[in-house]
Amino acid sequence: MKKSLAAGIAAFAAAALLAGPALAQPAHPHGHHGARGGGDVALIIAALKGQLNLNSSQQVMWDNAVAASKAARDNGRANFGRVHDALAAELAKAEPDLAAVSAIADDAQTRNIALRRQVRDTWLALYATFSPDQKAVVRDALKSRMARMEQFRQKRMQQAPQG
Repeated sequence: MKKSLAAGIAAFAAAALLAGPALAQPAHPHGHHGARGGGDVALIIAALKGQLNLNSSQQVMWDNAVAASKAARDNGRANFGRVHDALAAELAKAEPDLAAVSAIADDAQTRNIALRRQVRDTWLALYATFSPDQKAVVRDALKSRMARMEQFRQKRMQQAPQG
């Protein structure tokens, strides 16, 4: 029975460690994560900087959005660190309180969702200042991304076993 409990705790710990980084990663412009919470918008806008020809006030907003993204990522990682530390502390006990760890994980997730929304809103505020030509660049990039995603989905559907 102790082996079964240990296996269950190990499975919970593995799930928490695997899911935690995804929860703790707010959208940021210089990585490959952050599709949730408007991250795609930030990533696409960030990738287009060279094509947007930002004016000086937009450049200031850009710098602020990048700084906010980095700060949110750091805070998200710290929130995950608290979950990790709580899980490690509980696993050191004879009878870990997994409900307590779950509550801490839920709190971290709530905080990280708020961080992602703040970052998304910062990038959307920058987008709101764009000229029609700049918005067209973003629109075209989004259309291209959607088309690639649809092609990928169609390819996956064709490769899926029928049955």
